[in-house]
Amino acid sequence: MSRRRNSLFPEGLSDEAAAALCDFLFRLATACESHYFVQLRRHHDRQRNLYDPEEPWRFPPSDPRAR
Repeated sequence: MSRRRNSLFPEGLSDEAAAALCDFLFRLATACESHYFVQLRRHHDRQRNLYDPEEPWRFPPSDPRAR
């Protein structure tokens, strides 16, 4: 049994239904980002400086607020 690549998305949607689906998903993503903004920002800030390119064996000190 082979699985279709985009099996999450139904085939044969009308243009209006496809637009409504995309609008819903966009609004859902926006609401999620808005609700979790502080946590997302904190996570991305921590991911930005995982190591020093000059000394990659050294990791930045832990942020006690991140716990």
